[in-house]
Amino acid sequence: MQVVTLSYFRYDNWASRFEAFTQMARARYALRNVEGLEFFKLMGTGSDAGFTPVPNVNVNAILAVWKDMETAKKAVHDNLTYRIWRDHSCEMWTLYMAATSARGRWSGAEPFTPQMKEKRGPLAVLTRATLKLPVALQFWKEVPDIQDMVKEDPDVVFKMGMAEVPWVQQVTFSIWPNAKVMNKFARGDCPHARAIQNVRDGNWFKEELYARFRILEDEGTWEGKSPLEKLKAEKTEEEAA
Repeated sequence: MQVVTLSYFRYDNWASRFEAFTQMARARYALRNVEGLEFFKLMGTGSDAGFTPVPNVNVNAILAVWKDMETAKKAVHDNLTYRIWRDHSCEMWTLYMAATSARGRWSGAEPFTPQMKEKRGPLAVLTRATLKLPVALQFWKEVPDIQDMVKEDPDVVFKMGMAEVPWVQQVTFSIWPNAKVMNKFARGDCPHARAIQNVRDGNWFKEELYARFRILEDEGTWEGKSPLEKLKAEKTEEEAA
């Protein structure tokens, strides 16, 4: 079964930040011939909640698609690129996921093959788009209202804005307790829904992709703990009720 991993790395000193910056170039070549690796992207992140055009030099990410879980775990634990990034970071968190739906393309490819049916419970959502340069400024004018909405939403378990190329190749990733909550955020009369309508009306994207995932497991910590602990605590409360 195809497995998608998303690994975040945090850096707390300038030597590590510089090494991470150089790895963004070198790792593109190092990962090309890794056995069982079907697709990968190396990404920087945005500052604040991640959904801004200002880069966050403290956090980088590797998204990878593997032929199966065994291959994914072996690579995350033992592959040289992952080891270098991990050894220079002060914190690392990896999610293992299976796609439940995907539409669109990423660099001309369709990287995610739906492996499971969507079920009730937690889900992860990834969006990716390449902006047309003439409308990039218009796009970023929409972002502050959306970011404030995401930050204030108590139901968002985790969120991060990322980029392959700053300002024009954007990726968002978020985790939600269930599809109903996520759909409530995405639709209706709200900044996010209005921004999506503007994108559609103005044909702002050269390429885009939308995918949902079932979370299989995670490893490591982020801000000192697993962000999924919130989901586990809520599940325990529901079972006790």
